[in-house]
Amino acid sequence: MSEPLHLPVVTDAQGRPLDVIELRGLTVNCIVGVYRRERVAAQPLRLDVALFLDTREAAVGGRLARTIHYGRLEGELRFLLEASRFELLESATEAVCRYLLAPPTVDAPRAQVRAATVRVTKPEALGGRATPSLQVHRTAEEMAYGREETAFGSVDVLHEGAGYGLYRLRVKPQDAGPTRLERQGEGDELVLGTGLLLQGRPVARGTAFHWPKDFPRTYENPTATEQTLLCVARPRLGSTVEAGAEPAAPSQVPGQGISYYPQEEHAPHGGGEGHG
Repeated sequence: MSEPLHLPVVTDAQGRPLDVIELRGLTVNCIVGVYRRERVAAQPLRLDVALFLDTREAAVGGRLARTIHYGRLEGELRFLLEASRFELLESATEAVCRYLLAPPTVDAPRAQVRAATVRVTKPEALGGRATPSLQVHRTAEEMAYGREETAFGSVDVLHEGAGYGLYRLRVKPQDAGPTRLERQGEGDELVLGTGLLLQGRPVARGTAFHWPKDFPRTYENPTATEQTLLCVARPRLGSTVEAGAEPAAPSQVPGQGISYYPQEEHAPHGGGEGHG
């Protein structure tokens, strides 16, 4: 069991203390470190997060879109850590903070997190003699995110580090043609919303795919809502993106994908809010 985080009191504009949702003890195998052995073999990281937000509307209306779906959040953080290649605890902690504090998207509605306390622990780094960890506190007001407009929609630049980048690819609704992506490096993508077609086939929210270098993939968004992919690129995003290009063949999928969301959300078009 993780020790409790040391939390400040964070207030809203009216001076009322914000509520806190915690997710503690999430252990993920991750590439993190500067030594050669740490760059080739994943080791466990333990993650503890506290999210500061106002849950009053969720309490009255009973709607998950007004709070945080912690089942999805756990999967998204697991995906982020497993797919990235960090050199420092500082980089991993900052990437998690910046993801938690990013504004929500329309295809995956949730409450805006106003502040976050994040602790990352590296239990095996010193062979059990001591346990290094880093705890930081960040606010949404101090965050600035880049955004790039593209032919298929836009790209949110959430975080970039040495040799990797964390992005949200936003595919515009009812696009006239498919979006074909070919990345010079490798990467991983997690589908956050419902309704996207990958290589012409429906893909369930919470499903992630690893894409080797130069592997083409085609997304189509036939829905009326912008659809979002969480993307970890290695190295930083340097994609060639073409809207309306010739689609990739349906057989060109490297495996069936990995689900990072709770079991009940596996249906490709399950648009419900699920359970918290």
